[in-house]
Amino acid sequence: MDPMSPARLDDPLAPAREATVEMLQQRRPHFTLPQPFYNDERLFRLEMQEIFEKEWLFAGMTCEIPAKGNFITLEVGDNPVVIVRGSNGEVHAFHNVCRHRGSRLCVSEKGKVAKLVCPYHQWTYELDGRLLFAGSDMGENFDLGAYGLKPVHVRTAGGYIFVSLADAPPAIDELLASLEHYLAPYDMDNVKVAVESSLVEQANWKLVIENNRECYHCNGAHPELLNSLQEFDDSDDPRATPAYRALVARKQQDWDAAGVPWQLKRIGKRNRLTRTPLLEGTVSMTMDGKPGCKKLMGRLPDADMGSLRILHLPNSWNHYMGDHAVVFRVMPLGPQQTVVTTKWLVHKDAVEGVDYDPAQLRRVWDATNDQDRRLAEENQRGINSKGYEPGPYSETFEFGVIDFIDWYSERMLENLGHSAPHLQLAQG
Repeated sequence: MDPMSPARLDDPLAPAREATVEMLQQRRPHFTLPQPFYNDERLFRLEMQEIFEKEWLFAGMTCEIPAKGNFITLEVGDNPVVIVRGSNGEVHAFHNVCRHRGSRLCVSEKGKVAKLVCPYHQWTYELDGRLLFAGSDMGENFDLGAYGLKPVHVRTAGGYIFVSLADAPPAIDELLASLEHYLAPYDMDNVKVAVESSLVEQANWKLVIENNRECYHCNGAHPELLNSLQEFDDSDDPRATPAYRALVARKQQDWDAAGVPWQLKRIGKRNRLTRTPLLEGTVSMTMDGKPGCKKLMGRLPDADMGSLRILHLPNSWNHYMGDHAVVFRVMPLGPQQTVVTTKWLVHKDAVEGVDYDPAQLRRVWDATNDQDRRLAEENQRGINSKGYEPGPYSETFEFGVIDFIDWYSERMLENLGHSAPHLQLAQG
């Protein structure tokens, strides 16, 4: 270990580590977390280390880097990352940090380059991270091979790119195989980002995820979304009505006939994939429920595919319909600030202005995202009050939130070197 590393400089987060473990081990199951989890700077820095620098994060889509030299960048707290398509089509990820004096290499969100060139002193790297040029002033004995870019773990499947900053990332193979299976009908090598947006919310990232994991608030907050969305998570939802279950059974027969996967798949509490119907008579998350893109995705036989919902904790949820998909990425910016990036995907041959209108395609989720932003920000304002104390979740309406908070608590404790036996008992 570097003798000057933060861990050796009396670890300024040591008291926060101890307090966090104690709060998580003593927390009341099925209740919201204590206040510091939503607004404390030290605890935020700790969970950036223990969650966002150790778990697999959704970074972007492979269609965003379709050819050699295409790159995208991502900021994981204080850690800039660059993801680039290599010479043979492989996807590489690196710490976006020059090995000379530490400048960021790629300063834009996306682009295309022949080589990775530092804008500061023009050190030049191959797309696979090898240092090619450092100028003549480094001396004739300078070893280029010792100063390649530092790699970041990267995996791809079903059109998705995941990165992990951990030395030894957790298992992800089951999710990757599931994405390949569920997204095979969408032919993810032949999609494109039609439009995207980024929205900064003045709220803790967990409040953003909590809000997404329940539709308890939908009736009072999301009129545009409820033009097409069923409130039920899936056919196992304890609130599901007989009419909804009958619709599910009918649609599942149609999806079986079309060879389109629909089965509910859970990978612990971290991942969930399931296909669920939209409201009867609607086929897409648009204002009128009609297709937002005339050209269907992949090999899908018609637009009426319901919504394939994909959850990946800690930072993504997704909706795949017959005509387009909507993917979401959540990245913390601070203890009370989060950026939510939304991308709308369509068939790569769909023509803007002919097959789809970007404004119409994004209208429902633009409205919904802004409504959720206001909800999360008001949630944050209330939690900041000295009058806040943890409150109970509904086991019927908010089971998804309970699962998320349990997952978060378990991962934090495990990554901090502790266990949560009472949580396991409470779930039994």
